[in-house]
Amino acid sequence: MSVNPEIEGRVFPPTAPYLVGREKIREFARAVLASSPVNFDVEAARAAGYADLVAPPTFAVVVQELTLRQLLAEPDAGIDFARVVHGEQRFSFSRPIVAGDELTATLTIASVKSLGGHSMVTAESSIVDAAGAHVVTATSTLVVRGDS
Repeated sequence: MSVNPEIEGRVFPPTAPYLVGREKIREFARAVLASSPVNFDVEAARAAGYADLVAPPTFAVVVQELTLRQLLAEPDAGIDFARVVHGEQRFSFSRPIVAGDELTATLTIASVKSLGGHSMVTAESSIVDAAGAHVVTATSTLVVRGDS
């Protein structure tokens, strides 16, 4: 089965809220070898002007992953996860993610392209806080390998 080009433009329902915790930020920061005190020490984060610990920029993938699950579970998308390779990742921030944020994400399929028997699906996850204010848009391009 190949990727259904008709999913281009599809907007999925918002995810359930994700509450960003301090320990999740610390765990993620250690995993990506972050070294900034604002990722580990609440007082350092507050001294830098933040309300709480600051997540490393790539932490947004934790929330984005919830939206990508929706895409991969979509029966008519035609995406076989065993054939998916992550092609590209970008972030566009309005502000950093901090501990205590309650984030909700909405997925839009920005494009579906075919290249040499493979498909490239670009998915944009718009992530907002509890007040509905934009925090970050995480954009992923997934390469779905063809049958050959």
